[in-house]
Amino acid sequence: MGAPPGYRPSAWVHLLHQLPRADFQLRPVPSGFAPQEQEYQQALMLVAALAGLGLGLSLIFIAVYLIRFCCCRPPEPPGAKSPPPGGGCVTWSCIAALLVGCAGIGIGFYGNSETSDGVSQLSLALLHANHTLSTIDHLVLETVEGLGEAVRVELTTLEEVLAARTELVAAARGARRQAEAVAQHLQGLAFWQGVPLSPLRVAEEVSSVEEYRWLAYVLLLLLELLVCLFTLLGLAKQSKWLVVVMTAMSLLVLVLSWGSMGLEAATAVGLSDFCSNPDTYILNLTQEETGLSSDILNYYFLCSQAISNPFQQRLTLSQRALANIHSQLQGLEREAVPQFPSAQKPLLSLEETLNVTEGNFHQLVALLHCRGLHKDYSAALRGLCEDALEGLLFLLLFSLLSAGALATALCSLPRAWALFAPSDDYDDTEDDDPFNPQESKRFVQWQSSI
Repeated sequence: MGAPPGYRPSAWVHLLHQLPRADFQLRPVPSGFAPQEQEYQQALMLVAALAGLGLGLSLIFIAVYLIRFCCCRPPEPPGAKSPPPGGGCVTWSCIAALLVGCAGIGIGFYGNSETSDGVSQLSLALLHANHTLSTIDHLVLETVEGLGEAVRVELTTLEEVLAARTELVAAARGARRQAEAVAQHLQGLAFWQGVPLSPLRVAEEVSSVEEYRWLAYVLLLLLELLVCLFTLLGLAKQSKWLVVVMTAMSLLVLVLSWGSMGLEAATAVGLSDFCSNPDTYILNLTQEETGLSSDILNYYFLCSQAISNPFQQRLTLSQRALANIHSQLQGLEREAVPQFPSAQKPLLSLEETLNVTEGNFHQLVALLHCRGLHKDYSAALRGLCEDALEGLLFLLLFSLLSAGALATALCSLPRAWALFAPSDDYDDTEDDDPFNPQESKRFVQWQSSI
C-alpha cells in the first residue's frame, strides 16, 4: 500500500528506516512499524540503550583522565610562580568546547521549535477533521429532523385537507414515502456518529503531551546555557568556587544530554518506520478502534480514483427522491390549491423544508467527498513526518554536541582550575583577621610605638 497523494517520505525517513534493528538477543528485527510487538519494542529500547553506553564510556574516560591528571602530575618546584607550559591551551580548549556547546544550544532551540510546529500541524489537522465529521453529523441530524417534522405535520395536514380527492391524497402519500426514504438514506451518511474514537480527544492529548515535552526541552536548554555562561565567567574571573560548582552542574547536564539523546534516537527511528508506510498501520488501527468498514476507511485515507465513494448509492437515491418530492409538490400546487385554498400553507411549508433539505444535501455531498478529510490526513502526516522528524534530528544533533562539549569541559576544567593564580581573597582575609598571630603582633607593636 503506497503513500497517500500529497505526502512522500523524505530522504531522512528512508535513511533511518534502512538502519538495522535487533532485539535483546541481537536477532534481526524487521523495520516495519509494529509497536505492539515485543521484538520491535526491544529494538527501540536497544537504540535508546546505545546512548546509555555512550554515557558510561564518557564517564569512564573522564574518570580515567582526571585520575591520571591528579595522580601522575609531576611535582611543582617550591616557590614556582609561573604556570606550567601548555596551560593556555588547556584554558582555550575548555572555552572552545563551551562555545561549541552554546552553538549546540542554538540548534536545540531550533529543533525544539520545529518539533513543536510539526505536532501543532498534526493537532490542527485532527481538529479540522473533527470539525468536518461533526458538521456531517449535524447536517444529517438537522435534515432528518426537518423531514420527520414535515412528514408528521405538514403532510398529515395536507392529506386531511385533500381527503375528498383520492388521487391527490395518493400523491401526498407518495411524497411522504419519498421523504421517509430520504431520511432513511441520509441517516446512513453519518458514519462517524457513535464512534468511540474522537479526533478532538486525540488532538487534546497530543497537545498536552507536546506542551510538557516542549517545556522540558526549554528548561534543559536554559540549564545548559546557564552552565556554559557561568563556566566562562568563572574562567574569566578565575573564580575557583564558581568553576567547582559549574563542574558539578556540567556533570548533571552531561547525564541529561545523553538521556535525551537516547529518547530522541529511539523516537526518530520509530517515527521513520511509521512514516515510511503509514497507511497500513493507520488503517488497521482506525478499523480496530472504530469498527468502520474497510471500504470507508480506504476511500478517505487513500482517496484514489480507483476507489469509489461508498456513499454514492445513498446520495444518488436521495437526490432522486428529492427530485420526485419536488415534482409531486409542484403538481399538488397546480391541482390542489385552486380547489383547496387551505392546502397552500402546508405546501409552502413543505417547499421551504425541501429547499433547506436540498441545501444541506449539497453540503453533505461536498463534505463526504474524500478530498477534504484526506487533505487533513496528508497535513497531519507532513507535520509529523517532516517538521517533527526534522526537529527531532536537530535535537539529536544538539544532544550530541552538548555531550561532546561537556565531556571536553569536564576534562579541561580541573586543569584550568589548577592554573589559577592564588586567590587574593584569602590573603586579604588573613591580613585583616585580628586573631591572626602575625597581625596581633603587629598591632601590639603599633600600640607600643604610640
